[in-house]
Amino acid sequence: MTQLDHLRARVRAFLAEELAERRFTPHCDSWLVGNDRAFSRRLGAQHLIGLMLPTEFGGGGGGVADRLVVSEELLAAGAPVAAHWFAERQFAPSLLRHGTSAQQLEWLPRITGGEACIAIGLSEPDAGSDLAAVRTRAVASEGGWRITGTKIWTSGAHLADAMVVLARTGGERHAGLTQFIVRLPNPDVTVRPIRLISGEHHFNEVSFTEAFVPDADVLGEIGNGWTQAMQELAFERAGPERYLSTLPLLQAMVEGLGPQPADPGAVGRIIADISTFRVVNQRVIEHLAAGDTAAIDIAMLKSSATAFEQRSVAVALDLAADPGRVSPPSTEAATLLRESQFQAPGFTIRGGTNEVLRGIVSKGLLR
Repeated sequence: MTQLDHLRARVRAFLAEELAERRFTPHCDSWLVGNDRAFSRRLGAQHLIGLMLPTEFGGGGGGVADRLVVSEELLAAGAPVAAHWFAERQFAPSLLRHGTSAQQLEWLPRITGGEACIAIGLSEPDAGSDLAAVRTRAVASEGGWRITGTKIWTSGAHLADAMVVLARTGGERHAGLTQFIVRLPNPDVTVRPIRLISGEHHFNEVSFTEAFVPDADVLGEIGNGWTQAMQELAFERAGPERYLSTLPLLQAMVEGLGPQPADPGAVGRIIADISTFRVVNQRVIEHLAAGDTAAIDIAMLKSSATAFEQRSVAVALDLAADPGRVSPPSTEAATLLRESQFQAPGFTIRGGTNEVLRGIVSKGLLR
């Protein structure tokens, strides 16, 4: 067995024990809806968070491929990973590239231990998909900065320890943007839920009213925020969560199918699609490992894979009603189907709309 095979076996053994002890209930889109700090701490105690981070910070000293293996298994099991997901996926790589020594020493060990919950503040109400139209502004103040503005569609902000905020410190469009680490809760930061039709929520609208951020919590260089945000978006758009969010649902729906389902090719097409995305994702991992966060493969993977996820919910509906079923869908399967239907409209929006991503791909091909 290879090192990655051993790692996959470790994760599966951990998850089998967690499920046997009923420590979590599987969910679709678990990296968004499954916020369980206790689970993240247990995962961190098994040294299964931050495998691509340096050992001096409690990481595994490995590469992006190590995190991919762990992520695949967690998502396939529907494990509640949202409490540490954004911290490990985006915040940690940004800290390594742009953070100060003090910031790295404070945050990275907390991330690898499953102790840091981070939200990412990019989108704004009046900017649509145009991230360069950021209006949230940071004004220099004695010893730091005061931030005023609003962010929207901010996942997990109501539970986060801090939020990485992209704000304008000068200039226009791509120039003059800077990132800040805004610690939460903060009396000058208001977090309002954006609820699904079910009443549940993970999205938020976050408003800042001259919220003070000390100079020590500026992330990276003043005016370098656009470059940093684009690098972080590469890690957000690349990953198995872009094609495995609905896998727990599909697995549950396949159970109970008889030997002669109405559309025997449906499951085969799903398997073929996922296999293809894994191959593309391997190429993306190679880009990220080489430091290439602008590769068009990243945008292509995100656009095509999240569209596939929306199609997969339609396939699940067909499987639920398949006349060739030996047994009806379980209560768990029905719950997963309901959850996925609520989440599906957002699949092709978060991390950049498909229209924006296709524009990135086309421009890259022309270059």
